[in-house]
Amino acid sequence: MEKDYFNSNKKVWLVAVDMGYGHQRTAYVLRDIAFNGRVIHINHYKGIPEKDRKIWKTVQSFYEFASRFRRIPVIGLALFLFLDRFQKILGYYPKRDLSKSGFTSKIIYSHIEKGWGRDLIEKLKKTPLPIVTTFFTPAFMAEQFNYPNDIYCVICDADISRAWVSLDPQKSRVKYFAPCDRARDRLKLYGVKSENIILTGYPLPKENIGGENMEILKKDLGYRLLNLDPTGKYRKLYRPLIKNYLGELPKISNHPLTIMFSIGGAGAQKEIGIQIVNSLREKIKTKRVRVIISVGVKEEMKKYFASHIKDLKLDGWVHILSGGTINEYFQKFNQALRTTDILMTKPSELSFYAGLGIPIVIEPSIGSQEDFNRRWLLHIGAAVLQENPKHTDQWLFDLLEAGDLAEMAMQGFVEMKILGTYNIEKIIKNG
Repeated sequence: MEKDYFNSNKKVWLVAVDMGYGHQRTAYVLRDIAFNGRVIHINHYKGIPEKDRKIWKTVQSFYEFASRFRRIPVIGLALFLFLDRFQKILGYYPKRDLSKSGFTSKIIYSHIEKGWGRDLIEKLKKTPLPIVTTFFTPAFMAEQFNYPNDIYCVICDADISRAWVSLDPQKSRVKYFAPCDRARDRLKLYGVKSENIILTGYPLPKENIGGENMEILKKDLGYRLLNLDPTGKYRKLYRPLIKNYLGELPKISNHPLTIMFSIGGAGAQKEIGIQIVNSLREKIKTKRVRVIISVGVKEEMKKYFASHIKDLKLDGWVHILSGGTINEYFQKFNQALRTTDILMTKPSELSFYAGLGIPIVIEPSIGSQEDFNRRWLLHIGAAVLQENPKHTDQWLFDLLEAGDLAEMAMQGFVEMKILGTYNIEKIIKNG
């Protein structure tokens, strides 16, 4: 529900890019502060010049091609690693000055200097609200074409490449919403002025939090812990900690043990999902576990999974979650998360959803930024690496019996900055 105190001059132009789900998911969560409640997709808004569309189409094609081609042994991996070099994140240590711009940034700015993005920025200038973008390129465009209001960029990963920062960060007026300490500190190494970095936390869905007191989150986590700790080992050992954060837990859970397997926008890991379902087949048939396969908005992904599970006779305990539109999909996804106990996903922006008290089983990462998200998740203790998916029925239930997944759920909840959405709203409101 939209906040009453947001009048027209306390709204923003909310800008995202339609490539994968990460930048759009982040924008969807922030829709309450968007003017007219809409997200502007910079790569296919109404009236976009054909020359701009072609550049974005090329960028998107490279992204999807590299993600899918990576699965081809040797050749595919070699090509992917070559392309990934252009967004590679350098090691954090030893700490040093990393402000010098790289090849990727220079290419981006060369296109902007030739007019890439000018059309949209000129349109937005007619009603010059602050700009909040979940991708770095629109921020650079707004600054380059002298946008007359604040420019904010939301970081969607725990660590980022140098490409997220302008050519001359000391002179830049782009302000960053950082999701975690590591992203904040990385921006400093890249030369961004401290006053332009705001540690907010990643924006998580309000419907999964329930206000700044986190009523919904705490209630859902209480039910979830019962499923994640079937032997009671974790609850017995950490009873004071649980009571301090959640109060008294309910007697029984409000849902069966539920796993969500999330497919990325490029659909690069669909085979893993089928292996997991096949491994859990007997446990699904005996109603020991329910599986949600989250496939997004692509009809071919929905058909792929439907065709592979139709002969397994799993009595509806495997559900394919999809949407006709991206907003419908995100709405269904967030609702399903409330009764999800374990999230299996590559370490994308969904890494931050561990903050909702959902342990992450990390699928193989795709790209440098996901490698760093994986390290960060493991560092804070909110996730575990996926073992052989063909034996999920063994290793996953060993983790359950030991109470390890319950511990990861609490670690994510305790260690992450959960109120990013509310923090960003307050910053915009106070302007």
